[in-house]
Amino acid sequence: MTLAEDDPRDRLALALDFDDLVVALRLARRLRPWFGVAKVGFELFGAAGPETVSALAVEGYRVFVDLKLHDIPTTVGRAARVLGGLGAGFVTVHTQGGEEMMRAAVSGMAEGASAAGAPTPCVLGVTVLTSDTEATSDVLASRSRSAAAAGCGGLVCAASDLVVTRRWAPGLLTMVPGIRPAGTSTDDQARAATPRAAILAGADILVIGRAVTAAEDPEAMATAVAHEVASSIAAPRG
Repeated sequence: MTLAEDDPRDRLALALDFDDLVVALRLARRLRPWFGVAKVGFELFGAAGPETVSALAVEGYRVFVDLKLHDIPTTVGRAARVLGGLGAGFVTVHTQGGEEMMRAAVSGMAEGASAAGAPTPCVLGVTVLTSDTEATSDVLASRSRSAAAAGCGGLVCAASDLVVTRRWAPGLLTMVPGIRPAGTSTDDQARAATPRAAILAGADILVIGRAVTAAEDPEAMATAVAHEVASSIAAPRG
């Protein structure tokens, strides 16, 4: 998937971790000038279902459905076929499930999207959760290789993991959660990073939620993050 290298909005995903679609849409509309991707996780998808995808797409977002599919290949393939027809831009599958399972997800997404006349989603392999402090670099390398071999278009990983994922799965898009601007709480993210650090480490898209959505002034925080991303994109790599 091609990114607009000079457009910070193309590099920012807004995590809408709410249990009310009306609340989520209200905030999504406010923050659309700074975010090009909207993330729908278990909470919002569980509350409002597939309608969340179409509602956010109407607002101009590429929709990131983060359900981390993880089951036997047949079940994942069937679920992926359903999700593939929703019009999402990105959908996650957990790499811990193995190469066969991920391949079923990739195939199912493509079949579902084709049947619905929708663009094929970029399947993202979730490597190691940003709350996980136990996984080794060997585990990360193995899961990254498996995702690439299964045909995933990208990976979800912490900024600190990019040095490994870039080596073992070169060319895959990287969606990086756990982003926290300097001076904000890391909450339950054990391996957080600032927007600048993540971009300079090689992140393609940054996922930002509470640091912006729970801010006293969400627009001001979003503006600050976008400026930091813009300056980091333009900065020379070491």
